[in-house]
Amino acid sequence: MKKIFFFFLLMIAINQVEAQPYIPSTQNLEAREWFRNAKFGLFIHWGPFSIPGDGEWVMNNRNITVKNYTRLMNFFNPIDFDAAQWVSMAKNAGMNYITLIMRHHDGFSMWNTKASDFNIMNSPYHKDIVKMIADECHKQNIKLFLYYSLLDWRRDDYSYWTGRTGQGTGRTVHGDWNNYIAFMKQQLTELLTNYGKIAGIWFDGYWDQTAPEGAADRTPRIDWHLNEIYALIHKLQPQCLIGNNHHLDPLPGEDFQMFEQDLPNENKGGLNFQKPSDLPLESCVTMNNSWGFNITDTSYKSTKQLIDLLVRASGYDANLLLNIGPMPNGEIQPEFKERLAYMGNWLKTYGESIYNTKGGYIHPQKWGCVTQKGDTMFVHVLDSSAYVQLDNFPYKKISKAYLLKNNSTIKTTFKNSSLNVEGINQSDDEPDEVIVVIGK
Repeated sequence: MKKIFFFFLLMIAINQVEAQPYIPSTQNLEAREWFRNAKFGLFIHWGPFSIPGDGEWVMNNRNITVKNYTRLMNFFNPIDFDAAQWVSMAKNAGMNYITLIMRHHDGFSMWNTKASDFNIMNSPYHKDIVKMIADECHKQNIKLFLYYSLLDWRRDDYSYWTGRTGQGTGRTVHGDWNNYIAFMKQQLTELLTNYGKIAGIWFDGYWDQTAPEGAADRTPRIDWHLNEIYALIHKLQPQCLIGNNHHLDPLPGEDFQMFEQDLPNENKGGLNFQKPSDLPLESCVTMNNSWGFNITDTSYKSTKQLIDLLVRASGYDANLLLNIGPMPNGEIQPEFKERLAYMGNWLKTYGESIYNTKGGYIHPQKWGCVTQKGDTMFVHVLDSSAYVQLDNFPYKKISKAYLLKNNSTIKTTFKNSSLNVEGINQSDDEPDEVIVVIGK
């Protein structure tokens, strides 16, 4: 009887601990503030899926069996990969962090993992990609986030029989789900133990076990054990931020919220029905229409479109995580390099209006948007043909209004609590005319 009573008390204690709300550490809160101010990062989708040149979903889309897909490891040999050049490119583009795909849905691990044989060390390249990039990021003072797929199209112990994808890869055995959870914990422990300080873990694939986006009930069909996984991450590195691309409201233990191929509040792509939370926000967007290398996708966004994305994301108080899909040999396409170099040069002049700002007191408008830093507003005029009117302007007077690029004065007038901005002559080579307005 005493044993039963003790067990009963023990279970109550465990349940009370599990029910405790997540309280971020001081280091974590400081990291969130840094992230909110960083504004611009580089997403890198790269791995054996780059070899067929048909995007990162090629295994699923072509129903390639596990046996056949595994052969890609035997000729993934990126001899032209240069970690220093990749990190320098991001830094020169004005980016403050890199989010590296190091295990996508195909299950290939880009580091020296002991938990799986399907990894970079068993390829002809035989070098730890994560270590090379991590070392270079630390050297160049760029923060490193690691993308980790919860979903796996290869393993038998992943619950593919309840999932939405990966049904055509030839698996027939129903493995032990708890073994899969233990496998993920082992890999995450490696990553957060052997590669120095990691700024964040970027999860993806949760949606594989839910109804499609937009459904009334998106409760997962399996237990992801996220409370255990998140607690493990925060225990190993308290400052490490956690984000999960589940297309839902943030779950307990998460430190930032992301929006895929969309800006917050817009949902043009039909994936993001969730509303922005009070957590730091991030929009991840491709530079063409593909995440991974796609040899036929030449629909690159223009530099004007990319500046618009960065500026509007900032106007929503969100970061822009801009993607590249390098080629399988480790080269980055010149189209990506050229656009990133342009953005870096643009930010040399206009970075003050992006970094360390908050979203404007009004959401982005057709003509552009507003970012703020204390009493200073940066009015970003993205559409030169539009009439710029700031309704319900929070200041009754302004002390100064001028163009950021050359300090020339801009005329403004008040009318019925609205501020009208006049005399904007946007040139063809200016994707964004930035006006500094100082209120008082």
